[in-house]
This record gives sequence, structure tokens and C-alpha cells, in this order.
Amino acid sequence: MKVSHEVPRCLLTASPEFNDYDYCLPHLLDIDEDYKQYFINARDTGRYVIMDNSLHELGEAYDFDRLKYWVNELEPDEFMVPDVWMDCHQTAAQAKYWKQFEFPEKTKKIAVIQGKDKNDAYLCAGLLRELGYDKLCVSYGATWYNDFFPHTNVDMGKALGRVRFVQGLLKLDHLKPVRFHLLGCAIPQEFGWYDNNPRIESIDTSNPIMAALEGTWYEDHGLNSKPKANMNGHFDMMFDELDYLNIIHNLKKFKEINNLIKLKNR
Repeated sequence: MKVSHEVPRCLLTASPEFNDYDYCLPHLLDIDEDYKQYFINARDTGRYVIMDNSLHELGEAYDFDRLKYWVNELEPDEFMVPDVWMDCHQTAAQAKYWKQFEFPEKTKKIAVIQGKDKNDAYLCAGLLRELGYDKLCVSYGATWYNDFFPHTNVDMGKALGRVRFVQGLLKLDHLKPVRFHLLGCAIPQEFGWYDNNPRIESIDTSNPIMAALEGTWYEDHGLNSKPKANMNGHFDMMFDELDYLNIIHNLKKFKEINNLIKLKNR
């Protein structure tokens, strides 16, 4: 399970020390010179890069022409084609549309599962597989996760709901060849509940960083609620505004909680 943590600009050059790969938000490439240069260097030095489409940050996928430009320019290893929040059929339509475009040979197109409820989302996964996608992404934030796994703690219920949904995906025969990427998290200990299933290839989350920016230190079990901070409001923070010891503590605890240190040292 490869892990990447999104960070403020001031930590970009330090992030390869704790990130297994680089996670790129394409809208930032057009508005931040340091961010753009970091990913140009990542390309030139052979860092593994997964490029998002910035739906979570912008509310909708980034400009299509700019997405095409940056995929061709940066040649990411994986590119998340545009999706539509909690809309199965519009997401499948977008995934079909993006199949037509020729991108660099090394770039693999991956797609995000969306739906208004669990049945809709399972349908979406099947439609994406029929289109030929063999790596699918699962967001942390679908509101129906809490219906799928009711819990008095909303963030705990959201995490457990996604776990239950992913477990269902892993059991479907028509999805047997599919690998998965998990987008974000509500609480960090969720990733340990997948028992290091090899079909869950990658995850991204800013959770340990955002918790530290709020002054929250991970406990041995993780957290009971999602940090309220987000990268949109903290990307421009300066290094002297950070508690770097808190960040390092949370990053280390994240790996311990989810049994990732042991795996990495094998």
C-alpha cells in the first residue's frame, strides 16, 4: 500500500522523505510556480506520480483542456479521469469520454467510483470496469457511508461504511482484476482495517499533516474525529508557522497504526 500525504508548499521538497509517491493536484500547477517546478523535477527524477483531477478541492473536475495539457507535459504514472460527485451515470459518461484521448505511454488512466447510495456505487464500479478501467478510486466522503454503517460517531461511521463498501468490491467476481486507490480518510486508523490487502495499491491523505496544523497529536489508536483543517486553507503556511515535531510524530504514528512500517521494511 503506497502512501502519499499532501503538504503545504513549504514542505514539498521534504515530502519524498515520508511519501512513497507524489500526489499532484493539477489546478495548483497553473497558479503556483513552486508547485509546478516541484512536479517538473519529480518527472525529471523519475518519482512516481498520481495526478488527481481536483474535484475535491474545486467542487468539480479542473478545466479539461488544462488537464490534457498537464497530463501530456508531466507524464504522470496514473491520471484520475474527471468524475462527478455522487453521480454514477455522469461519472461513467466522463470515464467513457476520456478513453478516447491518447496520453503518454507510461500514463495509466484510472477512474473514481461515484453514486448516490451503495447500490448506485456498485453499479458505477461495474460500468467503469466494462469501459476497461482496471484501477478504481474510492472517495472517503460519500454521505451514504453513514447509512451503510450507522454509528454514533459520524466520522467513525463514515470510515466503517467505506470499509464495508470496499470489502464488497473485493468480493465481486467481475472486479477480480481491479486494483484500488483510497482517496483521503475521515480517521487515520481506517487503513489498517483492510489487512494490507494487496489489491489496495495506494492511498492519499493529508490527515496527519492537517491534524498537526491544528495542534493535534495522534494517539496510539489514531483519532476519534477528522481534523477540520484542509489544504485549501493551509497550503501557503510558512515553515516557521508549523510544529514540525507534531507533523513527524503524526506521520510516524500513521504508519504504526496502519502496520505500514513493518511492511516497508520487509
